[in-house]
Amino acid sequence: MGKSEKSLSEDPNLGANAPDIDIGINADDRKAISESLMQVLADAFTLYLKTHNFHWNITGKMFNSLHLMFETQYNEQWIALDEIAERIRALGYNVPASYKDFQRLSTIKDDTTVEHTDWREMVRQLTLGNEAVSRTARKSLEIADKAGDDPTVDMLTSRLKVHEKNAWMLRSLLQ
Repeated sequence: MGKSEKSLSEDPNLGANAPDIDIGINADDRKAISESLMQVLADAFTLYLKTHNFHWNITGKMFNSLHLMFETQYNEQWIALDEIAERIRALGYNVPASYKDFQRLSTIKDDTTVEHTDWREMVRQLTLGNEAVSRTARKSLEIADKAGDDPTVDMLTSRLKVHEKNAWMLRSLLQ
């Protein structure tokens, strides 16, 4: 260290300014990707809440199998929410994190008022919710792919596989 350079202990503001983000994706593309991921996050969070609600409130002859199925799905969804949010942060944007933000951004309608014994309606709503997340993720994937954002494309491809499989399995219960 040269004589003119200060150490961190001598100047606590040293290094306080973060460098601009330079990950090979331009600022406009990072913004577009982040905004699309915010919609994916809102849909995924809304579906998570709905799935957890139905897990808590199901009763009747399908209780055991659906209680366990919903638990498996909402646990997986919870982990995915963090991954989506962290990708938004890695792209340089703040994450929406209020019910108001999620309601504004989500394509999933808040129609979770279902009789606790109406397992078919619960399954129907979760089928539609998984498909809604899939549609939103697919749109976001196209934006990320066009910008060459492979980490986001990879994450969204994984999300699509999960939500499409969940929709198929749920729909199968109704056939």
